[in-house]
Amino acid sequence: MNATDRTPADLLRSALTADPARPLVTFYDDATGERVELSVATFANWVAKTANLLQGDLAAEPGMRAAVLLPAHWQTAVWLLACSSVGVVADVGGDPAAADLVVTGPDALERASACPGERVALALRPLGGRFPEPPRGFMDYAVEVPSQGDRFTPYAPVDATAPALAVAGRELTGEQMVEQARADARQHDLGPGSRMLSGLPYDSWEGLSAGLYAPLAAGGSVVLCRHLDRLPGDGLDKRRESERVTVTAL
Repeated sequence: MNATDRTPADLLRSALTADPARPLVTFYDDATGERVELSVATFANWVAKTANLLQGDLAAEPGMRAAVLLPAHWQTAVWLLACSSVGVVADVGGDPAAADLVVTGPDALERASACPGERVALALRPLGGRFPEPPRGFMDYAVEVPSQGDRFTPYAPVDATAPALAVAGRELTGEQMVEQARADARQHDLGPGSRMLSGLPYDSWEGLSAGLYAPLAAGGSVVLCRHLDRLPGDGLDKRRESERVTVTAL
């Protein structure tokens, strides 16, 4: 990856330049049987659309705080990179009442309703499907995002030294996220072409790094798994083999 990258959004841009067709995120939900594979180009397109939604429809500006009440999921990964693209602080599991906006899944709608600002809900259904009945007081992400632009340009430059992520009592700048992701990639012996399977939740830096940032920083890819406990006894070994996994984080 480019040595001058200073934010996670920079890492994604470098990955897009290097090899847009390679897989970046492969997501499994073993409670529903869902499998989604996103190339760098497809993932980056989702990020651009989401960043345009953030900056345009939601009027988000650098330094604003978004409470992210979402599980380990490919759409969560999209939102994390969209926040980085705009300069919004992604407060993972943070207090919606203290946030400028909230992004939530269906299991946290009641808690998310405490946010005084904009509220976005994700149904987290297969293929990015919408809610059968839109939750009252929330924007349905799946309804709004498809019409957004495929390219994103921030209104203001993103400061790599400003806070970018808060999780489990820890706050990191964009620069710190990139530095730590690179260090984690070295620790896991990740490199270009590596495939990291992660079953860790997105409620700590370790889970976020294994499930997104470290593979991205290394030029590798992630096999992100939710509800691994639903797999049969030999299911994990079979998945490692079928997905050509090189490193596992559980």
